[in-house]
Amino acid sequence: MVKITDVAAHAGVSPSTVSYALSGKRPISQETRLRIEQSIRELGYRPHAGARSLASSRARVLALVLPLRKGMHLPVVMQFATSVVTAARDYDHDVLLLTQSEGEEGLVRVSGSAMADAFVIMDVELNDRRLPLLRTLDQPSVLIGYPADPTGLTCVDLDFQQAAEACVDHLAALGHRRVALIGSHPEVYVRETGFARRVATGFTAAADRHGLLSSIHPCVDTPVAARTLAERLVREQPDLTGVVVHNEPIVHPLIDALTALGLRIPQDISVAAICPDEIAEPAATPITSVSIPTAQVGARAVDLLMSKLQGHEVPETTILPTHLIPRATTAPPPAATATL
Repeated sequence: MVKITDVAAHAGVSPSTVSYALSGKRPISQETRLRIEQSIRELGYRPHAGARSLASSRARVLALVLPLRKGMHLPVVMQFATSVVTAARDYDHDVLLLTQSEGEEGLVRVSGSAMADAFVIMDVELNDRRLPLLRTLDQPSVLIGYPADPTGLTCVDLDFQQAAEACVDHLAALGHRRVALIGSHPEVYVRETGFARRVATGFTAAADRHGLLSSIHPCVDTPVAARTLAERLVREQPDLTGVVVHNEPIVHPLIDALTALGLRIPQDISVAAICPDEIAEPAATPITSVSIPTAQVGARAVDLLMSKLQGHEVPETTILPTHLIPRATTAPPPAATATL
């Protein structure tokens, strides 16, 4: 087993200098640090985690606070979690996953026990009750999502309002005059989860800007609920020709339900979705979509958090731009097609 003395001999420095390079406890020259890092790589040295933690007064662990609640689509949630874990490993940090809906109590418990150096917070609500505490903790935090008031916090997310606007803009440009948003599980709106509220806001704003008739329909995330809603929309809004879906589990069931009702996609009704590419691209009819870049969001959250741990200033809010990819599920509505 390679020891710290072996690294010191290989790099031509004292063992204490190697220790300082690992812990950051004392400054050393850039030239010496690079030489030590090269020796560590060549020899395959792995610092003892406990000793390194004691030397640096850090656990080298990030806490990912991810309460698993109704209305959350687990596959997409785990994409975010995986991206955080992968990015943390690039910084030689591990991740402690907290999944209970214990709010401030869980944060206080982890903070007080020094189990983690910092927090990544998910499932952020507009008026999240954890925010006052996060502003006072010794450990820094980054939110994936952003609340109504981000003052004193660090937030990163996709621009969900712009995502909804892009879908409506696309449908309006094709000539659609009535559109509907099939939104998240009703409880997601009750909790005032930020991304769902911003999608609804963007959808309505864009529809009003284009003079479109519009409606919003929260939907339970089951195939049965998707089928029931499709039947109701066809019955109550026979002139509906454009649908935006922001509810990952029912994207495919909703398309199947509309097809079963005799509607051709996209000839009779167009469908655009806000979802990961893994849902939109492999579909039998590839779905026009605004992608949710889970990998980029998670990696950016960790980058911001590590910068804060190093004492650097970071922006309060980082919003990733959206990009709509037209695919096979959107086209001009029947009336527009007939006039071409």
